Amino acid sequence: MCGRYAVFFDPERFEQAFGVAPPAGYETYNAAPSQSLPVVRNAEDEQGSDGREAATPEWGFVPAWADDGYAPNINARAETVRETPSFDDAYRERRCLVPASGFYEWRAESGENRPYYFERESGEPFAMAGIWSERVPETAQAGLDAFAAGGPSDPEPVETFAVLTRAATGTVADYHHRESVVVAPENYDAWLAGDDPLNAVLAEPASFDAHRVSAAVNDPSNDAPELTRPVESSGRSRESRPPSPRSGSRSDRRDDRAGRPGS
Repeated sequence: MCGRYAVFFDPERFEQAFGVAPPAGYETYNAAPSQSLPVVRNAEDEQGSDGREAATPEWGFVPAWADDGYAPNINARAETVRETPSFDDAYRERRCLVPASGFYEWRAESGENRPYYFERESGEPFAMAGIWSERVPETAQAGLDAFAAGGPSDPEPVETFAVLTRAATGTVADYHHRESVVVAPENYDAWLAGDDPLNAVLAEPASFDAHRVSAAVNDPSNDAPELTRPVESSGRSRESRPPSPRSGSRSDRRDDRAGRPGS
């Protein structure tokens, strides 16, 4: 299961890998549910020509038909995404790439859940398979400005996304029973625009290296390069600088509805 990841390679590398410039402020070492995070998807211009665009939907998929009480899904199972009512339309019509530098998983060891960071053996960025949705909330949140203007305005559309998961393979299987579906670069176009590309994408599982990292990653308000760096067996980072807190901590929920460490 993918419940926390990182995306921090430079803008030139982002554009080289995904064929589009990244959105502003896209880098994070601790991407967590409910945050607005970068995805790459197909866009249609005014002449009807297809191209790619970068966007920043919220991580936690809510289908277009859902009411305001719907609990967001951060993951969608690849085995059932075609048939699940929450996801089937998005799988057919609104697939996206979720750029990543690496991701985190937790493993129970010596009576505690210890975080590990996974990155490609090559060190290259990669893309997780995603689906996205646009939904208009039933009600708008009214702030002070809205009351000053005479009342809340009509709700604005909200875009959300989920990461597809599969049964874990390779190194990841030693730490968790699920892993994100990784799209090989040669399958980017098919994932974004193909009729039914899932089987082709699943046929090429990715390989990862893993190392233990600081428990500071457990707190989604922490966001700094130190979170991805190896720690000694004592749990202390090899570099002593503490992670910097992220301004504005977000809630952190788990399972296919949202993510917290240790499941």
